[in-house]
Formats: sequence, structure tokens, C-alpha cells
Amino acid sequence: MKKLLLAIVAATALVRAQTPVSFTLDQVLDFPFPDNLVAAPKGAAIAWTLSERGERNIYAAEGPDFKARRVTPYRGDEGQELTSLSFTPDGKTIVYVRGGDHGSNWPAEGNLQPDPNSSTAQPRVQIWSVAASGTVMPKLIGEGDEPAVAPAGNRVAFVKDRRIWIAPIDGSKPAEQAFFARGTSESPAWSADGRTLSFVSNRDDHSFIGLFTDAAQPVRYLAASTSRDWAPRWSADRRAMVFLRQPGRGGTPRSPLLQQPQPWSIMIADAEAPDPAAPNTRAALQSWKSGHALVDSIPRFAGGVNLHWAADDHIVFLSYQDGWPHLYSIHHPGEGGTPKLLTPGAFMVEHVSLTPDGRFLVYSANTGSDSHDIDRRHLFKVPVDGSSAPCPLTGGIGLEWSPVVTGDGQTVAFLQSTAQRPPVPAVMPIAGGRVRAVGADRVPASFPSAKLVTPEPVTFTSSDGLEIHGQLFKTAAGEARRPALVYVHGGPTRQMLLGFHYMDYYANDYAANQYLASRGFIVLSVNYRLGIGYGHAFQFPENAGQRGASEYLDVLAGATFLQARPDVDAKRLGIWGGSYGGYLTALALGRSSDIFAAGVDIHGVHNWDRQGRSAPNLSAALAGDGITQADLERVARVTYESSPVSSVRTWKSPVLLIHADDDRNVEFHQTVDLKQRLVEQGVAVEELVIPDDIHDFLLFQSWKTVTTATGDFFERRFMNRPAGSQP
Repeated sequence: MKKLLLAIVAATALVRAQTPVSFTLDQVLDFPFPDNLVAAPKGAAIAWTLSERGERNIYAAEGPDFKARRVTPYRGDEGQELTSLSFTPDGKTIVYVRGGDHGSNWPAEGNLQPDPNSSTAQPRVQIWSVAASGTVMPKLIGEGDEPAVAPAGNRVAFVKDRRIWIAPIDGSKPAEQAFFARGTSESPAWSADGRTLSFVSNRDDHSFIGLFTDAAQPVRYLAASTSRDWAPRWSADRRAMVFLRQPGRGGTPRSPLLQQPQPWSIMIADAEAPDPAAPNTRAALQSWKSGHALVDSIPRFAGGVNLHWAADDHIVFLSYQDGWPHLYSIHHPGEGGTPKLLTPGAFMVEHVSLTPDGRFLVYSANTGSDSHDIDRRHLFKVPVDGSSAPCPLTGGIGLEWSPVVTGDGQTVAFLQSTAQRPPVPAVMPIAGGRVRAVGADRVPASFPSAKLVTPEPVTFTSSDGLEIHGQLFKTAAGEARRPALVYVHGGPTRQMLLGFHYMDYYANDYAANQYLASRGFIVLSVNYRLGIGYGHAFQFPENAGQRGASEYLDVLAGATFLQARPDVDAKRLGIWGGSYGGYLTALALGRSSDIFAAGVDIHGVHNWDRQGRSAPNLSAALAGDGITQADLERVARVTYESSPVSSVRTWKSPVLLIHADDDRNVEFHQTVDLKQRLVEQGVAVEELVIPDDIHDFLLFQSWKTVTTATGDFFERRFMNRPAGSQP
């Protein structure tokens, strides 16, 4: 009897060991996501957007208690973005934009705004104001985007129909077009005294920085040239302006198989003194100029150049010139000089904020006391004059990003997450001290934090010798030899991290990988080359993308890593990802069906000749410039062979294709075309089409539908579980 009881206990323990951790997909996706954190210019107020199951609202809080409160009244999963938050100078009113698709690569046909709910009323992009107290209803200022609040707090300049308009902040009168200017106008910014409005005048192959004062004076332009000028920043005394300059579009065409440097410079202009040679222009001088190597190219990720006019006549900016994206400072920029490196080291600087007094920069970086911090984000501060080394503000095993400093200069507000806790706002003294979460009670009690795994940081080597970082998701319970999945992020200028991501798209994917692990899969998230976080050479490799798809070597290395593990059943190996991750998923299934037994391709690129436009006429573009017919043929061949459509004939594994048909980042035709090619080849294809939603899935219901379908597909293929068999 005793032996029988022991046998029963042992069998029960074995069953428990093989039973996946129990929580539902609905529970793990049900986390609020904060974004767009801003601080008021005066006092200790902060505000942010919060999406709760797709219900988007603005929240605010003030020191010293920083108790979160909702200030907008929106209800339901409506699929309307909230962006471009800013306070009035007194901190009492918040201006924001509702609607649109601010992550798109191109406007929709007819410039129609997203309608993910398939509403019969056409959605609009509108600018609103609301009391930071949350005690009154929002007021409509007008249709438009890119709002800039005047220093007096009584007017808002914004962009509508690619022109600059101005309206009272209380919505008491309709908006009026501020002025006429040729081309299109964007990026309005007020001088400190509110007398002059700067803007970017886009003329297609070149652009100017324009200045508008009033209807009695003509528009003035800063150092008009054949270049593309953008990102104007006013000095505190409103007399001068700093802006960025890049060469105008043109010149001798070059082979698209070669990466081309993108040189740039920083210009300084006197906003008041006219150029004697042209009264309606203002002279400018070059304060700093990049080199002409690939590493000198203008930065292309969060915040870009992060150009600021700081205290004591310092200009600060971000550059990749030493192989890592770092902050630099120029003193007396009108005199030029060598920039001073503020943030030395083998790490990237990402989210950057200037303190209200202009003397310090607060930023996030993937560095710290732990070697695995390369796959995290922590906060630091550094004086703009470089008089002392950077000082860490946060550390540990969590992630912190998007810092802002309150108007009184006393508090740093930021967003933070861990491996088990989704993002929440937080505050801490800028001098250092205790971190306090803000509004953490918005995370539902049913969210399964205690059941989430801590991803294991792993590295493996690609076949050409490149070290690749990844995060491995695995529960303690499950089969002895389990099915495994390779996850590939999109972008490709992204980096997956050891916790909930700072972008909502990838926070959802992180939650999906947690769910898949809970269902018995081992999941490897691969940070392939082309991604950020590991230096310039890693982000800008040779022969990548449509130039040869060298990043696919890293995906294969991830598969090899999993196949070598004793806990992985190599015959049940799948792959999934969205956008650029969808591209790599399709490439894997086409080229390596013997390795990847199934995959989920979410809005992936399948034919580089069709991405965002019809096929380019390379012969016309390159003819007469020393480009031979053989060169043209090689470009066409490499572009085609780098596309998944070239591997359809060797594609054997079943696939689930997912795409929303109002996608403004990857053409829906990419999936329409691939589906037909695969059917003709006899491949088992399933599809899920989301009508009227966009690339980033504005509706929470879309995210839930897509993630549910992904999990069900792999469980049916690899575990013989029926669809919908959640715990």
C-alpha cells in the first residue's frame, strides 16, 4: 500500500512537472500601457497617455504625492491614438492630438485617417485641450496635427492640410491659416517671447527654415540653399536658432546594393539680422559638420539627433561617430570647435531629456553594473559642459526609459518595467533616492505577474562569426523535450529586452512570448544584426536586407542554438514575427523548411520590389553613370534573391499569414501576392485578415485576435491541441 501511494505521489508530481503554468492569454495581454510622458514647464506636474484594453486616456499627477488621476473621458476600444501631449506654460492645461497613424511610413490613399472600428463616420485627426485637473470636458481646438503652444498659453499653432494654422487654445474661435508659403509647411515652434513662429518649409528635394512674425512682414528664411534644413531649435533669448542641414536630394545615382553615408551638419543662424544680399533671408554659419564615412551618418532611432540648445551657450546632440550613439556638446557654437564627448563607453544612448535650467541631460542607456544590462535600459544624468562623468540614477534588473524632469527641476519622471511587471510611470529625486511607482494600481489584480518567467540572457555565434544576443523563455514545467519557437522582432532598428518593452507593439509581443512559454513552448527571441544596442557595425552590416539578407544567418544561428539543446524537440521548431520579423519568418520558411516546421508571418515584406511603391526603373535611374547592364542585372538578382518570393519553390512548411488591410508600413499586397504564390505551390496556408486596422493594430481586440490565432496555430501544429484550448 505504501509503495502504491508513493507511486501515485510520484506520478502526480510528474504530471504537475509536465503541466504548463496556467494563465489565460486575456490575462497576460490585459496590462495598461503608458506612453508620451511629459512634464509641465512650471511646478511638478506630469502627464502621460494610458491604453487600458484599447481604452486610451490621458492621466496626470503632481508632486509631492504624484497621485494619478484621469483627465479625459474616452471610453471603449475605439482605436484612436492620443499623441503630442504638451502643457501650457502655467501647467494648468494639456494640449494633445486624437486620431491618426503616427507610426506610418506613408499616408493612406486620399489621406484618409484610420478607421479600425469600421465606423460609418469618417475619423479625423483633431487637436484638443483639457484642464490638467480633469474637472472639465476637453475642448476641440480644430482639425490638425503637430500642435505648438504659444509661450503666453493662449494660442496653438499646428499643421493642417500641410499648412500652418493658429487657433485660440480654448476653442472659442475657428482656426485661421497663419500665412501662405510655397511647398508644404510643418514643425511649428514659437520663440520664447511668442513673437515669431519658426517652421520647416518642405520643397521636395530641398527644404528651408522659415520665420513668420505677422501678416505685415514677409516670411523670412534662414540661409536658403539647395540643402534640406530641418529640426529648428530657438535659443533662450530668441535671437538665434540652431538647425540641422543635409544635402538636397540629387547627385550621381549609385548602386542600391551599397550603403551610402548620410552626412549632416549643425547650423547656427541669427534670427533677427537680415542677410545684406537678400533682405528676406537670414545668414547662417556652420557650427559643426560630420565626416563622410558610414559611421558619421545622421542617427536614425528614438529621438534621432536629440538636438538641444542648452545653458551657457552649449549645443548638445547625439552622434554615432565613435561607433556608438553618444551625446556630444559644443560650447559657443557660433565659433565652431570640436564637440566634447559626454557619454563615453560601449553602449547606446537612447531617450534624452534636458533639465529645465538647461544644465543637465537625463538619458537612458543600455549599460550598468551588470553585463546583461546591454539588454536593458537604465537612467543617467550628465552636465552639458562635461565637467563631470555621467551619474547613474537607476540600476538593477528592471528597465527604465523616457525620462523627463519636472518644471521645478527637482524630480525625474520616467517609465519602468521588469520581467514580470508591465510598464508603469515612476518618479524619483533628480539628486538620487527612492523610486516611487505612479498609478501602478491601474494594473489589474488578475494580471499574472507571479506566473511569468524571467527570460534568460543567451548569446550564440552566427556562421560568419558574429555574436548574437537573445532572450530565452522557458517555464520549469513542461515536456522533457519541448517544441520551440524562434521569435524575430520588426523594425529592424529594434532591440528586444529582458523585460516588458518600451514600445507597445513589442510589449505585446513580449507578453505573447510569455504566454507561449506558459503553454509549453521554449521561445528564443533573437536580436539579429540590423538592430540597435550593439554598436554601429552591428546596426549597419554589409549585405543585409534587400542587399543580401545577411541577417538571416542570425536567425539560422538561433535555430541551431535551439536544436542543440537537450530539452528541445528539433522536429517541432517554428518561427514567428511581425513586419521585418514577418519578412524573416517568410524567408526562413522558404529557405529552410527542413528546419522550421511551421511559422506565423504577420504583415511581413515578401517582395522588396513592391515595398511602398511599384518596382523602380533601375535602368532609367542608373543609365549613363558608369553602371553597366551587368550591374543592373546583379541589382535585380540580389534584390529578388533577398525576397521571400524567390524561395517559394522550396517552401514546404505550413504558414499562417496575418495582415490588416489599412497597413501604411507594409503594403497589404505583399500578403495578397504571397498567398497566391504559396497556393499555386501547394503549401498549406492559413490566413487572418483584419479589415480597416493598421500596421500597429490600433484596436486591443485586433491584438487579442492576432495573438490568439498565433498561439492556436502553433498548438495545433506542434501539440495536437484544438483551437481555443486555453486554461
